[in-house]
Amino acid sequence: MRSDQRILAIECATEACSVALFGGDVDGENLLDHRHETIGRGHAERLVPLIAELPGRGRAGRILVSLGPGSFTGTRIGLAAARSLAIAWGADVRGYPTLALVAAMAKLKVGSEREGQDVLVAMTGGHGEIFVQPFAADGLPSEPHRSLPIDNAGELFRTELVAGNRAAELVDKRGSGVALDLLPDARFTCALPKALLTDRLAPIYGRAPDAKPRISAPVS
Repeated sequence: MRSDQRILAIECATEACSVALFGGDVDGENLLDHRHETIGRGHAERLVPLIAELPGRGRAGRILVSLGPGSFTGTRIGLAAARSLAIAWGADVRGYPTLALVAAMAKLKVGSEREGQDVLVAMTGGHGEIFVQPFAADGLPSEPHRSLPIDNAGELFRTELVAGNRAAELVDKRGSGVALDLLPDARFTCALPKALLTDRLAPIYGRAPDAKPRISAPVS
């Protein structure tokens, strides 16, 4: 199979670092190979070697890369790698939301058992908060993502099915629901709704930056 018929997926917006290589066009789901490691930190050192372990050293004509929200450092590392490889290979690059990937994984995991059910994604955020976002049965977000204290998230969202690495904690806090402990995995990117893929390769921030721009005093 020619490399221009392959898709490389990169996911390193959380403590997980994963890559996957698919065959066929963008609608294909032929997984050729993948790597997935929970490393916490060190994505800059681990990402490129993982790609190099894939068939043909991961070379592809299309690249899908996670945009977050999640680890700002990990997200930037993934984007930088995707852009560099795209230049070297002459490949096209598209981004996707990390929380949407977790929602897609949850749908696959529960299968027909909970077909048509909404899912709430709950992932580790910054400053002691969590990123939360509800997704409808079609895999599209029903509300924008938010960064909230876990108690507030539990009060605000009552969706029964909760997925992500903070799902169990959220379900326990509010005392109801079904939790799926998941970290995003690049091998499931082909399950994402195509409407969520974007050419705008910019990180998705979980919250507004803490630092405020300085306003210069008016010149008298």
